[in-house]
Amino acid sequence: MRAEALIDTNILLYAISKLPQEAAKTRTAIEILRTVDFGLSAQVLQEFYVVATGKMARRIEPGTAVEFLNLLLNYPVVPIDADLVLAAIKIQNACRISYWDAAILAAAENLEAPVVYSEDLSHMQFYGTTQVINPFLIRPGQS
Repeated sequence: MRAEALIDTNILLYAISKLPQEAAKTRTAIEILRTVDFGLSAQVLQEFYVVATGKMARRIEPGTAVEFLNLLLNYPVVPIDADLVLAAIKIQNACRISYWDAAILAAAENLEAPVVYSEDLSHMQFYGTTQVINPFLIRPGQS
């Protein structure tokens, strides 16, 4: 399994957002999903479902969330297994970040993805060989 980037949960949530104040982020998220050869982790899929159906300001119906998840299953998905858990713990300790963020980075390593698109970690920061990019902080023409 290889991908050019791992997409974090917040990118998926902005892609389905209908809130006017998030319109710019929605456009950016949709553009990423359309143009990037991405992969996901099972953790991201779980988080998306929970937030999209229960915690978002404008929740979506569970059936709609499942339809979106089924579309995402066309992309590589890193499962949560014992190896991923141990890799995440190692990253957590080395980088002094939360386990959940470390699990995202471990999944990116599993995909051999050099980039994670996320709002949750430090923009442009390298964690080992994986760089986190917050696409909502990038100005047009910047990479």
